[in-house]
Amino acid sequence: ADGLKESAILKSYVENGDVVGICVSGGLDSKTVALRLRLAGVKVKCFTADIAQPDEDDINDVVKKMAPCGVETVIVDLKDDIAEGAFEAVACMASYDGGYWQSTGVGRYVTARGLLKAMKKRGCTVLSHGATGRGNDQVRFERYVNVIDPSFKVYAPWRDPVLLEEFPGRSQMLTFLEKHGIGHTIVSQAKKRYSTDANVLGLSNEAEDLESMETPMTIVNPVMGVWPKDAPDKQEEVTLRFESGRCVALNGKKMTPIQVLQLANTIAGRNGLGISQALENRILGTKSRGVYEAPGMELLGKGLACVYQAVLDRRSTALFHHLGRHVADQIYDGRYFDPSTRTAVNAIWELAAPAHGTVKLGLYKGHAHFLSLTECPHSIYFEEDSSMEASSGLNPVSSQGYLEVSSVEA
Repeated sequence: ADGLKESAILKSYVENGDVVGICVSGGLDSKTVALRLRLAGVKVKCFTADIAQPDEDDINDVVKKMAPCGVETVIVDLKDDIAEGAFEAVACMASYDGGYWQSTGVGRYVTARGLLKAMKKRGCTVLSHGATGRGNDQVRFERYVNVIDPSFKVYAPWRDPVLLEEFPGRSQMLTFLEKHGIGHTIVSQAKKRYSTDANVLGLSNEAEDLESMETPMTIVNPVMGVWPKDAPDKQEEVTLRFESGRCVALNGKKMTPIQVLQLANTIAGRNGLGISQALENRILGTKSRGVYEAPGMELLGKGLACVYQAVLDRRSTALFHHLGRHVADQIYDGRYFDPSTRTAVNAIWELAAPAHGTVKLGLYKGHAHFLSLTECPHSIYFEEDSSMEASSGLNPVSSQGYLEVSSVEA
């Protein structure tokens, strides 16, 4: 059609009567792929996940951006799902290389699960994703689709030799869209020299100028907060109430997980919390540089860590760290639904059961200073027992017998 080269993959979809559900963002790639598939005669439906993206003023704009391509776009509300994913990641302390709070890793399993369900409901038989053939997301999307429904097909346009040849870069995509009367505004590259991926957990900035190790992380213009140097000169106190490892109230006000996360992002963001950089180890074995923003996750993580320290004994803590590291790696690798991940997560919720406490932190220019821990009934910290002063706690003389027994194996 239209003088375009024939793609064997797309031809097979047309012959089979397949309906392709495309995961779209309303960006240049999304428009190009949707239009290209439609012109090849493929039946197409577009889907986008509402995961409370902080860089998206109005999620409904995606529908308007995709409309000129002659496609219908469905918005799937996954805000509660992503908030639950965030709470689970905090409970597991599941940050990856360099303190990256896995905004993309969690976002992908929530998106794949939610959009696949919506696609099946609307008669789709193929999921199309815009991940490149070099990164993590292709592995995540395809593994998740395969785990959830092995009969559902996956199309990766940026691994289709025909599309790769037609669209080696952005300029070819723009020309293609313009030829069909579709406009697209590119954010000036002079202004924004990196690409971002975002949801309510956080934002990852990577590519272009950030690929050079001689480029400082400070070229990034934070979206979810400010650099510590630009934060207020006055400490802001914040109170977090945890019950069984879940933050149920902020500053004394009970809230749903999504409300907690959004307010935590605002409070921590304005105080410069949660900006980090890492050379992370990708699934395929290469390294990737990222500059991350996750103010709310960092705040919730710092607060919950204070409660865990009070309620977990030494052996439980060691087991917790081992399990949490496993969960972090599994989320990153696109293995969230694996049996070992589910088992580790369930075990962590078991360890988190006594984690009740009210934590007060002082936020100041990127730091979260511990101020107090109260209402923590399962704390195993007893001032009398650990005091360096004379107290009614543990009798120091009792240690004599313990040491004599210990010396037997010395």
